[in-house]
Amino acid sequence: MFDKLTDSLRSSLKKIRDAVFVDDQLINEITRDVQRSLLQADVNVKLVMQLTARIKERIKGEPPKGLSKKDYLVTVLYEELASFLGGEGAKIQINKKPFTMMLVGLFGNGKTTTAGKLAKYYQKRGLKVVMLSTDTWRPAAAEQLLQLGKQIGVPAYGDPSQKDPVKVLKKFSEELKKADLVIIDTAGRDALNDELIEELKRISDAVKADEVLLVMAADVGQGAEQQAKTFNETCGVTGVIITKLDGTAKGGGALSACAVTKAPVKFIGVGEKIDALEEFKPKNFVGRLLGMGDLETLLEKAHEAISEDDAKDLQKKLLKGDFTLIDLYDQMEAMQKMGPLGKVMEMIPGMGQLQIPKEALKVQEGKLVTWKHIMSSMTKEELEDPEIMNPKRISRVANGSGTKESDVRELMKQHKQSKKLFKMLKGRGSEKDMQKMMKKMQGMMQR
Repeated sequence: MFDKLTDSLRSSLKKIRDAVFVDDQLINEITRDVQRSLLQADVNVKLVMQLTARIKERIKGEPPKGLSKKDYLVTVLYEELASFLGGEGAKIQINKKPFTMMLVGLFGNGKTTTAGKLAKYYQKRGLKVVMLSTDTWRPAAAEQLLQLGKQIGVPAYGDPSQKDPVKVLKKFSEELKKADLVIIDTAGRDALNDELIEELKRISDAVKADEVLLVMAADVGQGAEQQAKTFNETCGVTGVIITKLDGTAKGGGALSACAVTKAPVKFIGVGEKIDALEEFKPKNFVGRLLGMGDLETLLEKAHEAISEDDAKDLQKKLLKGDFTLIDLYDQMEAMQKMGPLGKVMEMIPGMGQLQIPKEALKVQEGKLVTWKHIMSSMTKEELEDPEIMNPKRISRVANGSGTKESDVRELMKQHKQSKKLFKMLKGRGSEKDMQKMMKKMQGMMQR
């Protein structure tokens, strides 16, 4: 979604890096670039002007000791963008049981799907979660939530025959008390009207939620501000979840609505899968936009994709120099769980500035799928000892997996390269070795 904004902001950073010195002309050019980028992303005009005025004002001052004028300009740009998006962020603190979250929003913004994603997110963090549908307006709403609950192994409740959402709440009150976290999905409408406002007020009074989260799609546009204000006045919105950030929508309208209403973004939906939900951390988000990486989110995703025991087991194998195709397969599985390769690369500090073509990353993702098919057609002996792969075996595996012999040979080559890289980690590798490894990894990614 933010591809154009990302490219534009990184282009501004390149101008700063390439400049001989920082003068008024460069500052004016950079602020104009930032204005154009944010306006094209649908951010409110007034907010854009306020933001760039602050950037200009701050850069006029002397940089802190030990920081060049160019580095200071980059720092100011980063800090002001992060401040605009929420500064330190607003993490949800679950400090009581049961803790209740109520989701509100209009039709089509993804409330029910988001309820399932939230349930999965907190279930992975060891909480006992239950979901409740109080949406008595949309006929299939309760059934959709029940199906999502079955999919992720989280209890879900609802009563499609009941027309009063408060009665649904009372009916399942005992089940809700047993949970650590209760997620309540409410009804929406095509637009905010008196009926919906009255209904939300009744539910809000009955639930007394610890968090009231407005679910808003990235494609909401300039109407986001008024929508956020009205929901806030109706039921006291404490935070926003922006969905569909993986699509083509500009998203700036939803972000600027949060800035105006002071309701911070707490989560962002970054894909269709049930685990495609991230806690929103403004500084990390801006770091990714500017190509600076987001190591914190990367490590969190890695922790979810591979268990601590598996990581230790792999470490022991690497130190022995024992890295089989089974290990490579497991690592590929873990990589795919972490999300699209392009998004993972953005989180690695420095990788975002390499400007690896998106087409190359898509080709690489396609290779991962092909290689998994190939490995599924190999015997246990071949997976454990790829050195035995001769022309006859390669031909058999290619035919069995519906791939080309050249694909099988490429996988064998990839395994040898990976094994060689990991051998450099044995013992205490010198700084020179580590630099060589990083350069080689970057070279492999660019190919």
